[in-house]
Formats: sequence, C-alpha cells, structure tokens
Amino acid sequence: MSDKKQHNEIKEYAEGWITERKGTDVPVFLKFAFIVIAGGCLTYFLMFMNGETGHAERGPLVTLFNQVSQHSNGLMYAIAAIGFVYAIVLVLFVFRKFKEED
Repeated sequence: MSDKKQHNEIKEYAEGWITERKGTDVPVFLKFAFIVIAGGCLTYFLMFMNGETGHAERGPLVTLFNQVSQHSNGLMYAIAAIGFVYAIVLVLFVFRKFKEED
C-alpha cells in the first residue's frame, strides 16, 4: 500500500528518464540560472553585434567588411529588444507562483 502511494507521488517524463515528486517546485538556483543565461546571451549579442572589431588580427577585416556591407544597427537593436522582452517574460514565468496541475 505504501509503495502504491509513493508511486503516485512521482511523475515521470521522457519514458522514465526524468522523474520528480508531485508538488515540488524548480530549485531557486535553476531559476536564477535562466536569468544569468539570458543576460549573458543579450550581453554577448550587444557587445559583438558588429563583429569582433577590437581583435588584433581579424579586427581590421571585420571593420572593412562592416564598411562594405552597410550593417544595420537599427535592425540589431530591434533584435536585441525582442531578446530583452523574451528575457522579461521568461523571468516573470519562472518566478510566478507554482501550481500543480493533475
């Protein structure tokens, strides 16, 4: 009887590869990992959206390519804004109150 009750409290995903107890929330450090990863991606994108122009060897080539190709900073900032909105929605989703659905 106790074994049956314990089996009902465990949910399985991906044919048993992932298991969790019913009623448990995601650990807080994983919630903050979402913020760190999204922030890192946005920072990297904004720092290198025109290429690595400060690099000693390939920097002049990247700068020359940027001059020839007429890069669009407006488009890149629009893409960064979309990423920022996604990060805000992700944070709101991650930190909202946990509800168990049966």
